[in-house]
Amino acid sequence: MDPDRSAEIADAGELAREALEEKHKAREITLSASRRAIRSCATAIRAVHRGEFPEARALIAEAAAFLAEADSALDGHDDVRHAGFLHDAKKEFAEANLTLAFVAVQPMPAAEELRVEVKAYLNGMAEAASELRRQVLDCLRRDEVDTAERLLGVMDEVYGLLVTVDYPEALTGGLRRSTDALRAVVERTRGDVTNALVAARVKDALEARKPG
Repeated sequence: MDPDRSAEIADAGELAREALEEKHKAREITLSASRRAIRSCATAIRAVHRGEFPEARALIAEAAAFLAEADSALDGHDDVRHAGFLHDAKKEFAEANLTLAFVAVQPMPAAEELRVEVKAYLNGMAEAASELRRQVLDCLRRDEVDTAERLLGVMDEVYGLLVTVDYPEALTGGLRRSTDALRAVVERTRGDVTNALVAARVKDALEARKPG
């Protein structure tokens, strides 16, 4: 005769509820922290474009604290860690750091230094390189062609690296799409820089022909 399962079933249910409640709390903490980190990173990138580097660094530090909060909440919850939203936040964090490094001419922080996974770092690098298009166009408007060429060179170098990272999408987090998007941005930007250089040379030639 089967024993009475009521107590066993009730205990199993209670344990399940406790486990799910812990996981739910971890998810809510991580989701909120990830969203705040993304907002801070987006604002940091805008500050970089305005040349407000101290403000950008402060916002990046703020984002780092949010990501640390998320990582702490996920101890023992690897399934939540890989849900996607934390990856997006770390990608934005890498993008903000690398955009600042490229524009402010600082050393690039490594993935390990930023405490982000390689796939988030590489996707963030692709987006940081795309962000440089805005800087290039601003430089061209100010007739700072040398700086525009330097930034275009950075974009080219990043694309040249990423196009060689030939691994399954599951490992790279959609890097192929990011690389394809960057290629289009690089080509448009190269066209803009080339046109500006040609225009500058024509202007110089016309100036040289003017009677003294």
